[in-house]
Amino acid sequence: MNALITPELVALDKNLGAAPSSVIRHLAELVVGAGRATEIESLYADALAREAKTATGIPGGLAIPHCRSSAVTEPTLALARLTSPVDFGAADGPADLVFLIAAPEGADQEHLKILAKLARSLMKAPFTAALRAAKTQAEIVELVTSVIAPAPVAAGGVTSANVGSTPGGAAAGIKRIVAVTACPTGIAHTYMAAESLVAAAKAAGVDLQVETQGSAGLTMLDPAVIAAADAVIFAVDVDVRGRERFAGKPVIQVPVKRGIDEPAKLIRDALAAADNPNARRVGGTASAAEAAETSEHFGQKVKRALLTGVSYMIPFVAGGGLLIALGFLLGGYDITEVADTVTLQNSLFNLPEGGMLTYLGAVFFKIGALSMGFLVPALAGYIAYAIADRPGIAPGFVAGAVAGFMGAGFLGGIAGGLLAGLAAASFAKLDVPRWLRSLMPVVIIPLVASIVASGLMFLVLGGPIALLTTALNEWLSGMTGASAILLGLILGLMMGFDLGGPVNKVAYAFAVAGLGTATVANQAPWEIMAAVMAAGMVPPLAMALATVLDRRLFSVTERENGKAAWLLGASFISEGAIPFAAADVFRVIPASMVGAGVTGALSMAWGVTSKAPHGGMFVFFAIDSFALFALAIVIGTVVAALLVIVLKRYARKTPLVTADATVPALVTA
Repeated sequence: MNALITPELVALDKNLGAAPSSVIRHLAELVVGAGRATEIESLYADALAREAKTATGIPGGLAIPHCRSSAVTEPTLALARLTSPVDFGAADGPADLVFLIAAPEGADQEHLKILAKLARSLMKAPFTAALRAAKTQAEIVELVTSVIAPAPVAAGGVTSANVGSTPGGAAAGIKRIVAVTACPTGIAHTYMAAESLVAAAKAAGVDLQVETQGSAGLTMLDPAVIAAADAVIFAVDVDVRGRERFAGKPVIQVPVKRGIDEPAKLIRDALAAADNPNARRVGGTASAAEAAETSEHFGQKVKRALLTGVSYMIPFVAGGGLLIALGFLLGGYDITEVADTVTLQNSLFNLPEGGMLTYLGAVFFKIGALSMGFLVPALAGYIAYAIADRPGIAPGFVAGAVAGFMGAGFLGGIAGGLLAGLAAASFAKLDVPRWLRSLMPVVIIPLVASIVASGLMFLVLGGPIALLTTALNEWLSGMTGASAILLGLILGLMMGFDLGGPVNKVAYAFAVAGLGTATVANQAPWEIMAAVMAAGMVPPLAMALATVLDRRLFSVTERENGKAAWLLGASFISEGAIPFAAADVFRVIPASMVGAGVTGALSMAWGVTSKAPHGGMFVFFAIDSFALFALAIVIGTVVAALLVIVLKRYARKTPLVTADATVPALVTA
């Protein structure tokens, strides 16, 4: 492994100007001059772009501008010790020690771990004091090399991915906190924040375990450690991976730089939150945490990948569906015949026949149709992402595009995404020469996985799946009478079963996936979408109605939750019924299923259609026969409300709930 820093990469006791940009440019010139980057301007621009996201100055007269750049050929450190300190945005003043950390786009894990180790070392006063006292460039190089040299880890020890003050656990009575640190590049701030928090926790006598979600790899905290924690700190500038593992814990969430600048305050805030019953808490459910464990079974991995793909696909469908609905509202159903011509040949200053409404209708319809065109590629791309991380995205999107091209639709997207993800993950495990590692995630894996997954779709799977998709669409289009009602009943029962859980999501995903095949001539997918949305609105509305019809059956907290459930139900947020189900699952869930099933069956029987995949009552303009849609919801709501009242009155072995009984309060934001 080449040295990360050499004497020619050190500028000692220089005046490099008064602005961070001038210092960064000089360091970029050193990197290029040492033959470790190909172009000054590109490296300089990438470092400045990262600087614009978050200031890189940190307490102690330090600054750590850093970036990933395609111009960098090997991971590199460059240091400037300034005679005239420059303000890099630290709270305590300008910096006289400036490290530029430059990593290639595809830097391998060993190099990134070393860069992370340096970032943590910069938080230690003896190391920075030695840097200031060094007389020559060679001394600087020796100091840096001494702290980043790999050191053996004793069996059972804590790796650098999980920094903890007391890895073996805390003594009885000591407060326990867990933390996650993460920044956009995952090179410096992630690890420096972790180091600062650990030091502050140690000074406060608090047991702290930190999970660093950076470029050096991720080792997730033990679920037992999370379960025992009194509070959690998220010092992050990006989404927390596996956030659901911390569900229900009091949380302090701040930008990652505050983990470096104000670690003691964050520890105090977390301790206060742990003792405050009204403190903000991490949302979600802890049941999803098992999917993040390394021991998950193949079936669990596939399930997680499918749900990930669906969750990333839904925004394309939601926006696209609403825009198509607006296009029909403004331009009429005939807009499908002229949208391409109108959008290409007309403008605001050259309106088509029909005027402004026709033009805007065509524009909205076309934007929506193009958005819907990403349905299958996005589904496949993010299924592959869930399996193989970023190297799987491109092969997944390509396989999804192939599935769409061959007419394999939603099912083809699932198959293509799984193939791409498995292929990318398999090639990522290959032991390749070090010189080839940087090319693996950005060139070789996407190329080979695309060939494998898309090739199999073209040569083997695409045709049969396309035939199956065609048969399924013809079956759905030909459904009438009892078969359509039965499908609506089944989908309604699924929507009411677990109120936003996996079964509910399967029914919803089935409806959303079909929207891409809907046309004016084939309205069955729109009918299914209307049935699913109407059924999903029933459980919270039914619980809200029940609290009004017979208040004495519900606690004070439940009656308050009932007020919020009116809005949640009208918005198609099935989770609004969860507080009621948590308190009385064996009465609330059966009643919700019956009511939702009735609504789904009625919606299908009446041929109600919805071009919007979400929004409830607030997307009325996208729902044909809106009066029948609303009537189906009202009937299902009344059925479910009356049934839950009957069950609470007569199907019980315990006395009625008293007025001061409590259940978890429903918090809306």
